[in-house]
Amino acid sequence: MFAAPRGGAQRPSGGRAGTERPLSRVVTARGCERSAQRNNFSRLPPRSIEKHAAPARLFATRLSAWQRTHGRHDLPWQGTRDAYRIWLAEIMLQQTQVATVVPYYERFLAVFPDVRALAAAPVDRVLERWSGLGYYRRAHHLHAAAGVIVAQYGGRFPREARTIATLPGIGRSTAAAIAAFAFGERAAILDGNVKRVLARHRGIDGFPGAPKIEARLWESAESLLPNRGIETYTQALMDLGATLCTRTAPRCGECPVATDCVARLEGRVAALPSPRSTKVRPARAVCVLVLEHAGTILLEKRPAAGIWAGLWSLPEIDLETDVARHCKTRFHASVTVGDALAPIEHGFTHFGLTIHPQRVTVHRWPLRAEAPGLLWLTRDDALAAALPAPIRKLLAAL
Repeated sequence: MFAAPRGGAQRPSGGRAGTERPLSRVVTARGCERSAQRNNFSRLPPRSIEKHAAPARLFATRLSAWQRTHGRHDLPWQGTRDAYRIWLAEIMLQQTQVATVVPYYERFLAVFPDVRALAAAPVDRVLERWSGLGYYRRAHHLHAAAGVIVAQYGGRFPREARTIATLPGIGRSTAAAIAAFAFGERAAILDGNVKRVLARHRGIDGFPGAPKIEARLWESAESLLPNRGIETYTQALMDLGATLCTRTAPRCGECPVATDCVARLEGRVAALPSPRSTKVRPARAVCVLVLEHAGTILLEKRPAAGIWAGLWSLPEIDLETDVARHCKTRFHASVTVGDALAPIEHGFTHFGLTIHPQRVTVHRWPLRAEAPGLLWLTRDDALAAALPAPIRKLLAAL
Protein backbone atom coordinates (compact mmCIF):
# COMPACT_ATOMS: atom_id res chain seq x y z
CA MET A 1 0.00 0.00 0.00
CA PHE A 2 2.78 2.36 -0.84
CA ALA A 3 3.37 4.79 -3.64
CA ALA A 4 6.71 5.76 -4.96
CA PRO A 5 8.76 8.42 -3.23
CA ARG A 6 12.22 9.48 -4.19
CA GLY A 7 14.58 11.76 -2.48
CA GLY A 8 18.15 12.37 -1.56
CA ALA A 9 20.39 12.59 -4.58
CA GLN A 10 18.87 13.87 -7.75
CA ARG A 11 18.69 11.47 -10.62
CA PRO A 12 20.57 12.03 -13.81
CA SER A 13 18.20 12.46 -16.52
CA GLY A 14 16.07 10.27 -17.28
CA GLY A 15 15.04 12.36 -18.43
CA ARG A 16 14.38 11.54 -18.57
CA ALA A 17 16.32 14.60 -18.08
CA GLY A 18 18.03 10.58 -18.53
CA THR A 19 15.61 8.71 -20.63
CA GLU A 20 14.85 5.19 -19.51
CA ARG A 21 15.04 2.32 -21.93
CA PRO A 22 11.78 0.76 -23.14
CA LEU A 23 10.48 -2.05 -21.01
CA SER A 24 11.70 -5.27 -22.58
CA ARG A 25 11.12 -7.95 -19.96
CA VAL A 26 9.50 -8.29 -16.55
CA VAL A 27 10.38 -11.31 -14.47
CA THR A 28 7.23 -12.97 -13.16
CA ALA A 29 8.20 -16.63 -12.80
CA ARG A 30 10.39 -18.19 -10.16
CA GLY A 31 12.42 -20.05 -12.76
CA CYS A 32 13.15 -16.83 -14.65
CA GLU A 33 14.34 -15.27 -11.43
CA ARG A 34 16.85 -18.04 -10.81
CA SER A 35 18.08 -17.82 -14.37
CA ALA A 36 18.54 -14.06 -14.17
CA GLN A 37 20.45 -14.46 -10.93
CA ARG A 38 22.83 -17.01 -12.43
CA ASN A 39 23.44 -14.83 -15.48
CA ASN A 40 24.18 -11.82 -13.34
CA PHE A 41 26.54 -13.66 -11.00
CA SER A 42 28.41 -15.13 -13.96
CA ARG A 43 29.51 -11.63 -14.92
CA LEU A 44 30.62 -10.55 -11.44
CA PRO A 45 34.21 -10.89 -10.24
CA PRO A 46 34.78 -14.30 -8.56
CA ARG A 47 35.45 -12.72 -5.16
CA SER A 48 32.07 -11.00 -5.27
CA ILE A 49 30.34 -14.27 -6.12
CA GLU A 50 32.10 -16.46 -3.60
CA LYS A 51 32.33 -14.15 -0.61
CA HIS A 52 29.60 -11.57 -0.69
CA ALA A 53 26.66 -12.40 -2.97
CA ALA A 54 23.47 -12.57 -0.92
CA PRO A 55 20.61 -14.87 -1.83
CA ALA A 56 17.72 -12.91 -3.25
CA ARG A 57 15.29 -14.04 -0.57
CA LEU A 58 17.51 -12.90 2.30
CA PHE A 59 18.23 -9.55 0.67
CA ALA A 60 14.54 -8.79 0.10
CA THR A 61 13.50 -10.05 3.52
CA ARG A 62 15.95 -7.86 5.40
CA LEU A 63 15.18 -4.83 3.27
CA SER A 64 11.40 -5.17 3.63
CA ALA A 65 11.62 -5.69 7.39
CA TRP A 66 13.72 -2.53 7.68
CA GLN A 67 11.23 -0.53 5.63
CA ARG A 68 8.29 -1.46 7.83
CA THR A 69 10.09 -0.02 10.86
CA HIS A 70 12.40 2.66 9.51
CA GLY A 71 11.11 3.55 6.06
CA ARG A 72 9.01 6.55 5.02
CA HIS A 73 5.25 6.18 5.42
CA ASP A 74 3.86 9.73 5.48
CA LEU A 75 4.40 11.11 1.99
CA PRO A 76 1.22 12.35 0.25
CA TRP A 77 1.38 9.80 -2.56
CA GLN A 78 1.66 6.83 -0.21
CA GLY A 79 -1.21 4.71 1.06
CA THR A 80 -3.01 4.65 -2.28
CA ARG A 81 -3.60 2.26 -5.17
CA ASP A 82 -4.64 5.13 -7.43
CA ALA A 83 -2.38 4.70 -10.47
CA TYR A 84 -2.93 8.32 -11.54
CA ARG A 85 -1.58 9.70 -8.25
CA ILE A 86 1.31 7.25 -8.21
CA TRP A 87 2.16 8.11 -11.82
CA LEU A 88 2.08 11.85 -11.09
CA ALA A 89 4.44 11.41 -8.14
CA GLU A 90 6.81 9.23 -10.17
CA ILE A 91 7.06 11.82 -12.93
CA MET A 92 7.46 14.79 -10.59
CA LEU A 93 10.16 13.00 -8.62
CA GLN A 94 12.36 12.49 -11.66
CA GLN A 95 15.46 14.64 -11.07
CA THR A 96 13.65 16.47 -8.27
CA GLN A 97 13.87 16.00 -4.51
CA VAL A 98 10.92 15.06 -2.33
CA ALA A 99 10.82 18.31 -0.36
CA THR A 100 10.49 20.27 -3.60
CA VAL A 101 7.85 17.98 -5.08
CA VAL A 102 5.35 17.80 -2.20
CA PRO A 103 3.75 21.28 -2.56
CA TYR A 104 3.67 21.00 -6.37
CA TYR A 105 2.07 17.57 -6.15
CA GLU A 106 -0.68 18.79 -3.85
CA ARG A 107 -1.41 21.92 -5.90
CA PHE A 108 -1.43 19.95 -9.15
CA LEU A 109 -3.95 17.44 -7.79
CA ALA A 110 -6.19 20.25 -6.56
CA VAL A 111 -6.54 21.44 -10.16
CA PHE A 112 -6.28 18.09 -12.00
CA PRO A 113 -7.69 15.45 -9.59
CA ASP A 114 -7.83 12.62 -12.14
CA VAL A 115 -6.60 11.63 -15.56
CA ARG A 116 -9.71 12.88 -17.36
CA ALA A 117 -9.31 16.35 -15.85
CA LEU A 118 -5.68 16.42 -16.92
CA ALA A 119 -6.43 15.23 -20.45
CA ALA A 120 -9.21 17.82 -20.88
CA ALA A 121 -7.07 20.77 -19.78
CA PRO A 122 -5.17 23.00 -22.22
CA VAL A 123 -1.45 22.29 -22.08
CA ASP A 124 -0.82 25.94 -21.14
CA ARG A 125 -2.79 25.44 -17.93
CA VAL A 126 -0.80 22.30 -17.15
CA LEU A 127 2.43 24.21 -17.65
CA GLU A 128 1.19 26.92 -15.28
CA ARG A 129 0.78 24.33 -12.52
CA TRP A 130 4.21 22.90 -13.37
CA SER A 131 6.01 26.24 -13.54
CA GLY A 132 9.05 26.30 -11.26
CA LEU A 133 9.41 22.52 -11.02
CA GLY A 134 11.73 22.41 -14.04
CA TYR A 135 12.30 19.85 -16.79
CA TYR A 136 9.14 20.93 -18.55
CA ARG A 137 9.18 18.11 -21.06
CA ARG A 138 7.81 16.02 -18.19
CA ALA A 139 4.68 18.18 -18.10
CA HIS A 140 4.22 17.90 -21.86
CA HIS A 141 4.58 14.11 -21.68
CA LEU A 142 2.22 13.93 -18.71
CA HIS A 143 -0.47 15.80 -20.62
CA ALA A 144 0.08 13.70 -23.77
CA ALA A 145 -0.06 10.43 -21.81
CA ALA A 146 -3.30 11.49 -20.12
CA GLY A 147 -4.80 12.01 -23.58
CA VAL A 148 -3.72 8.52 -24.63
CA ILE A 149 -5.17 6.94 -21.49
CA VAL A 150 -8.52 8.62 -22.07
CA ALA A 151 -8.64 8.02 -25.83
CA GLN A 152 -7.28 4.46 -25.97
CA TYR A 153 -8.07 3.02 -22.54
CA GLY A 154 -11.33 4.75 -21.66
CA GLY A 155 -9.71 6.74 -18.87
CA ARG A 156 -8.56 3.59 -17.02
CA PHE A 157 -4.84 3.37 -16.34
CA PRO A 158 -3.18 0.32 -17.99
CA ARG A 159 -2.36 -2.37 -15.42
CA GLU A 160 0.75 -4.03 -16.86
CA ALA A 161 4.22 -2.52 -16.83
CA ARG A 162 4.78 -3.49 -20.46
CA THR A 163 1.78 -1.44 -21.53
CA ILE A 164 2.43 1.43 -19.15
CA ALA A 165 5.92 1.80 -20.65
CA THR A 166 4.41 2.60 -24.06
CA LEU A 167 2.86 5.83 -22.75
CA PRO A 168 4.65 9.13 -23.48
CA GLY A 169 7.37 9.98 -20.99
CA ILE A 170 7.26 6.66 -19.10
CA GLY A 171 10.31 4.42 -19.18
CA ARG A 172 11.00 0.95 -17.92
CA SER A 173 11.67 1.77 -14.26
CA THR A 174 8.81 4.24 -13.90
CA ALA A 175 6.41 1.77 -15.51
CA ALA A 176 7.53 -0.95 -13.11
CA ALA A 177 7.07 1.31 -10.08
CA ILE A 178 3.54 2.26 -11.13
CA ALA A 179 2.61 -1.37 -11.83
CA ALA A 180 4.06 -2.52 -8.51
CA PHE A 181 2.48 0.11 -6.30
CA ALA A 182 -0.90 0.35 -8.04
CA PHE A 183 -1.44 -3.24 -9.14
CA GLY A 184 1.05 -5.41 -7.24
CA GLU A 185 2.95 -6.53 -10.33
CA ARG A 186 6.28 -8.19 -9.59
CA ALA A 187 8.49 -5.85 -11.60
CA ALA A 188 11.99 -4.47 -11.01
CA ILE A 189 12.79 -0.78 -10.73
CA LEU A 190 16.14 0.86 -11.44
CA ASP A 191 16.15 4.59 -10.83
CA GLY A 192 19.28 6.55 -9.92
CA ASN A 193 19.11 5.76 -6.20
CA VAL A 194 18.54 2.05 -6.82
CA LYS A 195 21.46 1.92 -9.25
CA ARG A 196 23.67 3.25 -6.48
CA VAL A 197 22.36 0.71 -3.95
CA LEU A 198 22.87 -2.25 -6.26
CA ALA A 199 26.23 -1.10 -7.60
CA ARG A 200 27.54 -0.96 -4.05
CA HIS A 201 25.86 -4.04 -2.65
CA ARG A 202 26.68 -6.30 -5.60
CA GLY A 203 30.08 -4.74 -6.29
CA ILE A 204 29.35 -3.74 -9.89
CA ASP A 205 32.06 -1.47 -11.30
CA GLY A 206 31.53 1.00 -14.10
CA PHE A 207 29.36 4.04 -14.81
CA PRO A 208 25.71 2.98 -14.25
CA GLY A 209 24.54 4.88 -17.32
CA ALA A 210 26.77 2.87 -19.66
CA PRO A 211 24.66 0.30 -21.57
CA LYS A 212 26.65 -2.78 -20.47
CA ILE A 213 26.75 -1.71 -16.82
CA GLU A 214 23.07 -0.77 -16.85
CA ALA A 215 22.24 -4.21 -18.28
CA ARG A 216 24.09 -5.87 -15.39
CA LEU A 217 22.25 -3.70 -12.89
CA TRP A 218 18.90 -4.66 -14.45
CA GLU A 219 19.83 -8.34 -14.19
CA SER A 220 20.72 -7.85 -10.55
CA ALA A 221 17.49 -5.92 -9.86
CA GLU A 222 15.40 -8.70 -11.39
CA SER A 223 17.31 -11.48 -9.62
CA LEU A 224 16.62 -9.92 -6.21
CA LEU A 225 12.84 -9.56 -6.58
CA PRO A 226 10.85 -11.28 -3.82
CA ASN A 227 8.02 -13.64 -4.69
CA ARG A 228 5.57 -11.59 -2.65
CA GLY A 229 5.35 -8.20 -0.97
CA ILE A 230 6.60 -6.30 -4.01
CA GLU A 231 5.13 -3.01 -2.78
CA THR A 232 7.06 -2.99 0.51
CA TYR A 233 10.25 -4.21 -1.16
CA THR A 234 10.10 -1.57 -3.90
CA GLN A 235 9.47 1.15 -1.34
CA ALA A 236 12.36 -0.19 0.73
CA LEU A 237 14.79 0.10 -2.19
CA MET A 238 13.71 3.68 -2.77
CA ASP A 239 13.95 4.59 0.91
CA LEU A 240 17.35 2.95 1.33
CA GLY A 241 18.82 4.88 -1.57
CA ALA A 242 17.21 8.15 -0.47
CA THR A 243 18.03 8.04 3.24
CA LEU A 244 20.97 5.70 4.00
CA CYS A 245 22.84 4.67 0.85
CA THR A 246 23.29 8.25 -0.28
CA ARG A 247 25.82 9.54 -2.77
CA THR A 248 27.89 11.24 -0.05
CA ALA A 249 28.17 10.33 3.64
CA PRO A 250 26.23 7.03 3.46
CA ARG A 251 25.12 5.68 6.85
CA CYS A 252 26.38 2.12 6.42
CA GLY A 253 26.08 1.37 10.13
CA GLU A 254 22.30 1.62 9.88
CA CYS A 255 21.93 -0.30 6.60
CA PRO A 256 19.93 -3.56 6.84
CA VAL A 257 22.04 -5.23 4.13
CA ALA A 258 25.47 -3.90 5.12
CA THR A 259 26.77 -7.27 6.34
CA ASP A 260 27.19 -8.60 2.79
CA CYS A 261 27.61 -5.32 0.90
CA VAL A 262 30.56 -5.81 -1.44
CA ALA A 263 31.51 -2.12 -1.46
CA ARG A 264 31.58 -1.95 2.35
CA LEU A 265 33.49 -5.21 2.80
CA GLU A 266 36.07 -4.23 0.20
CA GLY A 267 36.37 -0.59 1.30
CA ARG A 268 34.97 0.80 -1.96
CA VAL A 269 31.82 2.61 -0.83
CA ALA A 270 33.13 5.98 -1.94
CA ALA A 271 34.25 4.55 -5.30
CA LEU A 272 30.93 2.95 -6.27
CA PRO A 273 29.05 3.57 -8.37
CA SER A 274 31.80 4.66 -10.75
CA PRO A 275 31.41 8.26 -11.91
CA ARG A 276 30.87 9.39 -15.47
CA SER A 277 34.03 10.49 -17.23
CA THR A 278 34.51 14.20 -16.54
CA LYS A 279 33.66 16.57 -19.36
CA VAL A 280 33.68 20.34 -19.40
CA ARG A 281 30.07 21.53 -19.58
CA PRO A 282 29.55 24.01 -22.42
CA ALA A 283 28.55 27.55 -21.50
CA ARG A 284 26.04 29.72 -23.36
CA ALA A 285 24.88 33.30 -22.89
CA VAL A 286 21.81 35.20 -24.08
CA CYS A 287 20.22 38.59 -23.56
CA VAL A 288 16.55 38.82 -22.54
CA LEU A 289 14.57 42.00 -23.04
CA VAL A 290 12.45 43.33 -20.18
CA LEU A 291 10.16 45.45 -22.40
CA GLU A 292 8.00 47.72 -20.19
CA HIS A 293 5.07 49.81 -21.34
CA ALA A 294 2.31 51.48 -19.30
CA GLY A 295 2.82 49.23 -16.28
CA THR A 296 2.99 46.01 -18.31
CA ILE A 297 5.76 43.66 -19.44
CA LEU A 298 5.96 41.85 -22.79
CA LEU A 299 6.03 38.06 -22.66
CA GLU A 300 6.76 35.80 -25.60
CA LYS A 301 5.72 32.17 -25.94
CA ARG A 302 8.60 29.75 -26.41
CA PRO A 303 8.58 27.26 -29.31
CA ALA A 304 6.81 23.93 -28.78
CA ALA A 305 10.14 22.07 -28.82
CA GLY A 306 13.46 22.77 -27.15
CA ILE A 307 14.43 24.46 -23.90
CA TRP A 308 11.44 25.71 -21.88
CA ALA A 309 9.11 24.40 -24.58
CA GLY A 310 5.69 26.07 -24.60
CA LEU A 311 6.41 28.38 -21.64
CA TRP A 312 6.05 32.15 -21.55
CA SER A 313 9.35 33.99 -21.30
CA LEU A 314 10.98 37.29 -22.26
CA PRO A 315 12.07 38.06 -25.84
CA GLU A 316 15.58 36.74 -26.37
CA ILE A 317 18.41 38.09 -28.52
CA ASP A 318 22.13 37.50 -28.99
CA LEU A 319 24.46 39.50 -26.78
CA GLU A 320 25.88 41.38 -29.76
CA THR A 321 22.48 42.50 -31.08
CA ASP A 322 21.67 46.22 -31.00
CA VAL A 323 18.61 46.36 -28.72
CA ALA A 324 16.99 49.55 -30.06
CA ARG A 325 17.46 48.50 -33.67
CA HIS A 326 16.06 45.04 -32.93
CA CYS A 327 12.92 46.53 -31.35
CA LYS A 328 12.42 48.86 -34.29
CA THR A 329 12.97 46.13 -36.88
CA ARG A 330 10.93 43.39 -35.25
CA PHE A 331 8.21 45.31 -33.43
CA HIS A 332 8.25 48.73 -35.19
CA ALA A 333 8.50 50.11 -31.67
CA SER A 334 10.13 53.26 -30.37
CA VAL A 335 12.16 52.45 -27.23
CA THR A 336 14.75 53.71 -24.80
CA VAL A 337 17.34 51.20 -23.67
CA GLY A 338 17.67 51.32 -19.89
CA ASP A 339 19.92 49.64 -17.36
CA ALA A 340 21.40 46.20 -17.77
CA LEU A 341 20.38 44.06 -14.79
CA ALA A 342 22.60 41.60 -12.96
CA PRO A 343 23.27 38.41 -14.94
CA ILE A 344 21.52 35.21 -13.85
CA GLU A 345 23.28 31.85 -13.92
CA HIS A 346 21.14 28.82 -14.70
CA GLY A 347 22.25 25.23 -15.15
CA PHE A 348 20.80 22.67 -17.54
CA THR A 349 21.77 19.01 -17.73
CA HIS A 350 24.19 19.47 -20.61
CA PHE A 351 25.18 23.14 -20.50
CA GLY A 352 25.26 26.25 -18.34
CA LEU A 353 23.34 29.37 -19.32
CA THR A 354 24.09 32.98 -18.38
CA ILE A 355 21.08 35.26 -18.83
CA HIS A 356 21.75 38.97 -19.28
CA PRO A 357 18.52 40.94 -18.62
CA GLN A 358 18.15 44.30 -20.31
CA ARG A 359 15.45 46.79 -19.29
CA VAL A 360 13.79 48.58 -22.18
CA THR A 361 11.16 51.34 -21.94
CA VAL A 362 8.65 51.29 -24.81
CA HIS A 363 7.32 54.70 -25.90
CA ARG A 364 5.34 53.63 -28.96
CA TRP A 365 3.99 50.17 -29.71
CA PRO A 366 2.01 49.91 -32.97
CA LEU A 367 -1.06 47.69 -32.99
CA ARG A 368 0.34 45.67 -35.87
CA ALA A 369 3.07 44.49 -33.53
CA GLU A 370 0.44 42.57 -31.55
CA ALA A 371 0.75 38.99 -32.76
CA PRO A 372 0.10 35.44 -31.59
CA GLY A 373 2.72 34.42 -29.08
CA LEU A 374 3.14 37.94 -27.65
CA LEU A 375 1.34 39.10 -24.53
CA TRP A 376 1.46 42.28 -22.42
CA LEU A 377 0.82 41.58 -18.74
CA THR A 378 1.27 43.36 -15.45
CA ARG A 379 4.12 41.99 -13.39
CA ASP A 380 1.72 40.22 -10.99
CA ASP A 381 -0.21 38.62 -13.85
CA ALA A 382 3.04 37.63 -15.52
CA LEU A 383 4.18 35.88 -12.34
CA ALA A 384 0.99 33.79 -12.47
CA ALA A 385 1.83 32.54 -15.97
CA ALA A 386 3.86 29.46 -16.88
CA LEU A 387 7.35 30.91 -16.65
CA PRO A 388 10.80 29.31 -16.49
CA ALA A 389 12.23 29.52 -12.99
CA PRO A 390 15.00 32.06 -13.73
CA ILE A 391 12.57 34.36 -15.57
CA ARG A 392 10.12 34.15 -12.67
CA LYS A 393 12.94 35.05 -10.29
CA LEU A 394 13.93 37.99 -12.48
CA LEU A 395 10.41 39.43 -12.71
CA ALA A 396 9.77 38.94 -9.00
CA ALA A 397 12.81 41.10 -8.24
CA LEU A 398 11.71 44.04 -10.42
